Order: sequence, then C-alpha cells, then structure tokens
Amino acid sequence: MLDSFWIVFSGAVTYYATFGFSVMHAKPYLAAILFILFCVFFLSHFAQLFSIEVLLTPFKNLLKFLVVIITAFSLFIAAVFSLDVSDYFLTTWILAFALCVTCLIFTSRLFGYFITSHMVKSNFLARNVIIVGGGKQAELLLRQIDKKDTRLNNIIGIFDDRIKRIGPTVGGYPVLGNLTELVRYIRTNAIDDIIITLPWNADDRLFGIIHRLRNLPVHIHLSTDLIGFRFPYRPSVNHFIGIPMMEIVKTPLADWMVIVKKLEDMLLTIIIIVLFAPLMVLIALAIRLESPGPVIFRQKRYGYNNKVFNIYKFRSMTHNTAPEITTQQATKGDARVTRVGRFIRRTSLDELPQFFNVLSGSMSLVGPRPHAVDHNEEYAKVIDGYFARHRVKPGITGWAQVNGFRGITDTVDKMEARVKHDVYYAENWSLFFDLEILLRTALVGFISKNSH
Repeated sequence: MLDSFWIVFSGAVTYYATFGFSVMHAKPYLAAILFILFCVFFLSHFAQLFSIEVLLTPFKNLLKFLVVIITAFSLFIAAVFSLDVSDYFLTTWILAFALCVTCLIFTSRLFGYFITSHMVKSNFLARNVIIVGGGKQAELLLRQIDKKDTRLNNIIGIFDDRIKRIGPTVGGYPVLGNLTELVRYIRTNAIDDIIITLPWNADDRLFGIIHRLRNLPVHIHLSTDLIGFRFPYRPSVNHFIGIPMMEIVKTPLADWMVIVKKLEDMLLTIIIIVLFAPLMVLIALAIRLESPGPVIFRQKRYGYNNKVFNIYKFRSMTHNTAPEITTQQATKGDARVTRVGRFIRRTSLDELPQFFNVLSGSMSLVGPRPHAVDHNEEYAKVIDGYFARHRVKPGITGWAQVNGFRGITDTVDKMEARVKHDVYYAENWSLFFDLEILLRTALVGFISKNSH
C-alpha cells in the first residue's frame, strides 16, 4: 500500500513540477503512472519484496529493489516506443519520476525497517512455537533458529512422549511434557506453530501425532529429516527464514485473513444491531409481559479452541431457578416453551442477542454453531475429529445450518452430518464463502421446521 502511494505521489509531484496545474497533458501521464504502478507491484511480488525477510534486511535487498524499478521503467519506455507515443512524454519527467520513486520507496522501507525491528525486538511480532520431539533433529533445528536471531519465533519449549530419555532441556529449551499435556497446554495458551522434529521413516508415529494435533487451531510443520539440513530447500513460511520444513496443517484463518474476518464481523454486526434494535426491544417487552424471569438467557458453550464462554439468547422457556444438571434440548410440543418463545425460536429471533457475542469477540457471524458443554463432551467421545470444528470461532449461522442441519440432534448420525459440514467450513474458509452463507441465511435460513 505504501509503495503504491509513493508511486502515485511521485508521479503527481513530478508532473506538477514539470507542467504546474495544467491538465492539458494529464491523461497520458496518468496512464503512465498507473502502468508503472502495475509493473512495480507485480515485479515486487514475484521478487518477494513484500516478505518479512526483505523488510528486515533492506540494504541486503537494495539491488533487487533497484532491478524492479529499472525493469518497470524499461518496460514503460519500451511500450512508449512500440506504440509510437514518445512525443507525449518528456524525458526529464520520466527520469525525475524514476528517481523520486526510488528515493521515496526505499526511504519508506528503511523507516519501516526501524519500526519493524523495534517491534521484533520487543517480541510484539513474535510467533509462539512449540517443538514436538526432543532428539538430535530437534537440537539441529533449534540451533538453526537461534542462528537466524530474527526474534520472529519465540520457542516456548519441547514436548515429547519420551521425557525420561531426553532430559529436562533440549538445546537450552525446557521439556514441558508429553503429547497429552501438549494438547492441554495449547488449549490454555496462545500458540501459533508446532514443529514436529521426528525422523521421516517413523511414518506411523508421525501420522498418529499429526492426526492427534490437527484438531488444534495451530500451524503444524514437519521439520526436514537430518540430511535436509545439508541440502536446504524452500521453507514453509517466511517467518522461519531459510529453515527447510514442510507445512502439514494450516490454520483456517491466518495472517491478514484474521483482520478480514474481524472487519466482516464488526461492520456487519453493527449494521444489523442498528437495524434490528427496535425489534429486539419489542421482543424483550413481550417476554417480560408473558412470564417472570430474565429477558436474556445465558448458557455455557464451547467456543474457539475449546474455550468456554457465555452465549446470549432471548429467553424462550419458562424460567427455572434450579440449575440444570444436563442440558435438555427442546422437543416438539415442549411444555417449557412459552408462546412468545415458540415464535422467536421458529423464526430464530431468539438468537438476536448473539450479535453482542460477536461484538465481544466470543463468536463470529459465520461459523459452527456452539453446542452445550455436556453435549460437546458427549459427542466428542463418539465422533472422530469432532474438536476440529473449534479451530474457528462459533457462529450465529453456519454451513451446516444453511444445509438443513439445525435444530435438535437426537442421534449420532445427525450430529456427524453437522460436524462434517462444520469441519468443511473450518478447513475451507474464505470471505466469499462467508458471504454465500450469509446470503443463504437471509433467504432461507431464519425459519426452520426443525426448531421447536
């Protein structure tokens, strides 16, 4: 974005310096600026000038940057002569534009280097990394990461089932437990990456570990075998600068997509709350007039990474002061459901308060529907990969719901079908996928014969 801004700014400033405020020659020069912008962007992309490694080493990549600028302007000059429109452009403007672009973009990147370096040194940009396996391969990997010294990777510790054989530390980092303890650790701590450092010929063990960890909302990488440290190849992602490894499992929402999803949730939720505020007030009054008890019903649910949160709904049943030992789903003709409750459940209006869950960050507009805590624990025992649905935030609507899998789930088969759709969504998220689900919800998803 900054590179694009400086290209447009440089073109405009040099045009003003050459022609003043005259608009007589503006159209061809505007086309020239856009052409240069297009070329610089795509050449920079293919030269990997937008990577973190380049941002942290601006002087080392200065030549590559100059090649991109020179190539972009050479392409422009070639296009000008091939189209026989050289009379439209002054040579002095082209030279001034090229020099201005070079100085401003490099200065901007240099300034960005100092800001980014400060953020890296303060661990603001660091990714929390866990190593699985404590053998010689792990020691070599840790040595490589320490050698890079970019501070982009904060090694938390080592987890290995063979704790007694590897000692309290590996490569200077603590051994924190076995794989069972690793799963619990990730549920309660912010972890970004897991690197598995086991020999590649231990394929059964590798498969078992990856199958066990793939339900967690983390990136999983397989470190190279021992010989790979002698013949390094392209790394998984650029924060592991120059270290060969393969990415086995990628989190559904990573990098800029986290911001895209957050913006989608915040902007659309605020609009929906404003539009539905009068209706929510009317529903609250109707509930209060019909039966005693609170207007809002709160219940514990499992959310992102198996974290428990309070979900909000309009109360649709008679108020029971005694806490439920087990959660009982509403059935057809359920005597607990009030008249207002029957209407708002059938039309899904009871879920309107969940938009405040979205604002608080515990839910998203689109995602797997959160289940009651005891239901979660019950179905996780019989459905393989059940917890993979918790790799993204729970949603008000979801892929399972718009495909008809909503309402009561009184059999394992029904829950398996719902989980299958939820996992598919978690592994294939995109902004357009969300928009498709929201559109289908708006058209057919509010009223359901399965809601009682």
